[in-house]
Amino acid sequence: MAEKVKKTKYIFVTGGVVSSLGKGIAASSIGLLLKSRGLNVRMMKCDPYINVDPGTMNPFQHGEVFVLDDGSETDLDLGHYERFLDYSLNRFSNITSGQIYDAVIQRERKGGYLGATVQVIPHITNEIKSRIRLLAATPEPADVVIIEIGGTVGDIESLPFLEAIRQMALEEENEDTLFIHLTLIPYIEGSGELKTKPTQHSVKALREIGVDADILICRSPLPLTREVKKKIGLFCNVPPEAVIQDLDMETIYELPIQFHKELLDNLMVHYLKLLCKDLDYSEWVSMVHNLKNPEHKVKIGICGKYIDLRDAYKSIIESFIHAGCANKADVELVWVSSELISEDGPEAHLSDIDGLLVPGGFGERGIEGKIDAIKYVRENNIPFLGICLGLQCAVIEYARNVAGFEDANSSEFDNKSPHPVIHLMDEQKDITDKGATMRLGSYPCKITPGSLAQKLYNTLKIDERHRHRYEVNNEYRDKLNKEGLEFSGISPDGKLVEIIELPSHPFFIAGQFHPELKSRPMRPHPLFAGLVKAAVNFKGGKIPTAKKIRESIK
Repeated sequence: MAEKVKKTKYIFVTGGVVSSLGKGIAASSIGLLLKSRGLNVRMMKCDPYINVDPGTMNPFQHGEVFVLDDGSETDLDLGHYERFLDYSLNRFSNITSGQIYDAVIQRERKGGYLGATVQVIPHITNEIKSRIRLLAATPEPADVVIIEIGGTVGDIESLPFLEAIRQMALEEENEDTLFIHLTLIPYIEGSGELKTKPTQHSVKALREIGVDADILICRSPLPLTREVKKKIGLFCNVPPEAVIQDLDMETIYELPIQFHKELLDNLMVHYLKLLCKDLDYSEWVSMVHNLKNPEHKVKIGICGKYIDLRDAYKSIIESFIHAGCANKADVELVWVSSELISEDGPEAHLSDIDGLLVPGGFGERGIEGKIDAIKYVRENNIPFLGICLGLQCAVIEYARNVAGFEDANSSEFDNKSPHPVIHLMDEQKDITDKGATMRLGSYPCKITPGSLAQKLYNTLKIDERHRHRYEVNNEYRDKLNKEGLEFSGISPDGKLVEIIELPSHPFFIAGQFHPELKSRPMRPHPLFAGLVKAAVNFKGGKIPTAKKIRESIK
């Protein structure tokens, strides 16, 4: 008898009422629960915008760009997927309307449709379905694929995706697809009531498209009573036990625990007829307990220009949560505008912090404030971590104020600088397109033995994710090194500086890459964990010398 081929199950997560309800976190929590039952889970985000990817979008429009190992610039929700499920995604995990339409048009131009009139149905929807099934089958069939549809029901842009998943439900067996709809249950303080009508309208709009929700996840500020669940179930055509409350938590990492208490994982296993183990996520529960019960508290300053939009630094925020958990510390992030530092001076904003991070970014605005902030923490032995542009600012600051190169700068900000210690990478000089043309994705780095970097990573070879066009100018490497700046991480061919540090400082290190993209709740990134550890020691007065702080980090 031929061996039965394993069938992939599909879970489609949609949203209604309003945006920003947390579909990505809900989908990630679902994924974690199923993975914790021994299932092979994959995740996908379908974004309805026409951009090919978010790489050219302003952070105020879209938030952070999450870069994958293969160099794909993707939606920030993929960061949640990676952090919750603790595995690396690839370009197949994020599709956009721009990618779909581009593929169909390119195929049409090559005569791929044999003279047919190309239409949204079936050509666009078929392309969407083929992308979903490709992820499910590559490299081997998955047990479950969770597909999050961006936007909210009723958006014109998302209609082709909703139509595609409607068709998939017809093409697959009944027990092979599951629709989960996330909605809002607002609380009206004046009447003291939770209102279910927005959820009813959202489900109605979904049904008009041809999709029936099997499970409702209801974001609510208050617990849903049995009566409220029965009412929602009655008007939305689902059993009350399929109405799952999604309450605001102390931490997003508590949501899988809440969902399990609501028996959501049992419900999904039942609906999809999944053969799997009992839930085992004891390590996750222990991590959440440690996260909610810290023994220390430190203040870490983040000096940037997008501080009014926290989503621009989503992975950085989460990385500090992970690092805090590992160090049993509550990390309070102090958001400092680099432009205000230029106006008021660094001491006005940084005198009370225990550590400083200067993140990545683009453009000249706010650069001088970042350089002033780095000078302040360098001179005051305050722990420092620089990321991407943060490394470049640290090199500029050191060149100006220690190495004696007046007017040192990056050619990105001043192409007439007499000392361009940061300049455009050689392979970037003839590039004119903006989309997906930077140095993107994972690249290897060799670490200097005995350096702080080696002590933090506990290895001499690492791989980190990049997103940049500019680099340290090699003409200045020897000169800066003689003045005390150590280049402790270099590309294997010796051409690119990846990590700098100051041996004379208690904790001063920066990477040209983005370490925040690889941090996980139970595997915090070594640079973030090291910064928080150093901040705890700094606050406790335990780092008067570089030697003591290095000995304290294992």
